[in-house]
Amino acid sequence: ASGFWIENGEISFPVDGVTLGGNTLDMLKNIEVVANDLDIRGNINSPSFKIAEMTVGGER
Repeated sequence: ASGFWIENGEISFPVDGVTLGGNTLDMLKNIEVVANDLDIRGNINSPSFKIAEMTVGGER
C-alpha cells in the first residue's frame, strides 16, 4: 500500500511498501473522513480516506 506520513497533523512525505494490519471490519468502522479525490488505478478506484486507528508496518 502507499500513502503519506503525517506528523503533527501535516503531510510530511509520501510512503510506499506499507503493510496494513488488523481486522477489515474494524478498519471500515474507524474511517473518519472520505475525500472527493477519486484515484483510478487499473481496476481499483478509491478516494483518500482517514482511519482513526490501525496497525501499520514498513521501513523508512
